[in-house]
Amino acid sequence: MVFTMPVLPNLETDGESWRGTDGVVMIDEAMFAEAMLASYRRAIASVAAASADIRAAALRLAAIWRAGGRLVYAGAGSSGLAAAEDAAELPGTFGLDESRIAIVLPGGTAEPFRIDGAAEDDAAAGERAMTGLGDLSRDAVIVVSASGSTPFTVAAAAEARRRGAFVIGIAHRQGSPLLVGADASILLESGEEALRGSTRLAAGAAQKAALGMLSSLMGFELGHIHQGLMVNLKADNAKLRERARGIVATIAGVSDAKAEAALREAGGEVKPAILIACGIVSMSEAVTWLAAAEGRIDDALRRASVNGITGEGPNKGA
Repeated sequence: MVFTMPVLPNLETDGESWRGTDGVVMIDEAMFAEAMLASYRRAIASVAAASADIRAAALRLAAIWRAGGRLVYAGAGSSGLAAAEDAAELPGTFGLDESRIAIVLPGGTAEPFRIDGAAEDDAAAGERAMTGLGDLSRDAVIVVSASGSTPFTVAAAAEARRRGAFVIGIAHRQGSPLLVGADASILLESGEEALRGSTRLAAGAAQKAALGMLSSLMGFELGHIHQGLMVNLKADNAKLRERARGIVATIAGVSDAKAEAALREAGGEVKPAILIACGIVSMSEAVTWLAAAEGRIDDALRRASVNGITGEGPNKGA
C-alpha cells in the first residue's frame, strides 16, 4: 500500500528527502520502516556520544544513594513515562528501597491514559511538585524532556536545584533551559523523528537507553551487579526465584540444589546466599562479610578468600 500526503518541509531521514518530483511525499511501508530504523540508529548513536556524561552522572547518583539520599524522577508526556518506567524497575532489579524513590509527573499520576497534556504547560505545578517533596538537599533529581523547554519540567528542575538537589537534565536540544539549568547535562542529539514530532519514537528510544545506562551504572557502582548478573534483585515471583537460584549457582559454582538451599537460609537474598553457598555457613556471618565489603559481593568474596574461605565449605559442590 502507498500513502500520499502533502509535502512536509524538511522531512528528511539520513539526508534523503521523501519528496517526489510532483511535490507530493510518497511513502510505502518499507520506506517508512527504514526511516524509523534509521532514526533509531541515530538515537542510539546519540546515547553513545553522551556516554561519558552518563557515566559521570551515574557515579554521582551512586554516591548520593550510598549517603542516604533519595532518587527523584521527573518529566511530562512520553518523557515522563520513560522516567517513570525506569524508576519503577529499580526496586525489583537492584533491590533499592522504593520509599527512597519518587516519580514526579503532571497531575501526579503515572497512569498512561490519564496524563493531562495541558498540564505540561503548568510551571507552577512543577514547582509545587518539588516543594511537596520537602528537603531535597541530600537528593538527586533526574529530569527528562525532549525539547528541554517543557514548562512543568523546567520549573520542577529549577525548584529542585533551588532546594539543594543535584539535578541531572536529559534533553535533545543543545542550550535548552533544562540542560543549561542542570548540575549535570546529558544531551541526546537523536535528530529528526521519522514520524515528525512524535518524540515517543527516536527520542523515546534514546531516553530509555540513557536512563537504563544511568540507573544500571549506578547499580554497578553500588555493587548490585557482578559478572553481569543482578545480585541484589528482589525475587518476588517464580521467574525471579528461578533466576536468583541460577545466579547463586553460577557465581558460587554449585548445583541448583545447593543454590536453592543457600537461598532458603538467606531468606531469598542473593548476595548472602552466594557467600553461604561458597562456604560461609550462617546468614549472620554472610551479613557481617557483606557489611565489611559495603555490600559488594566481589569484595566480600575476596575478603573471604584472604581469610581462608576458599569455596570448599560444606555447601560447596554437587
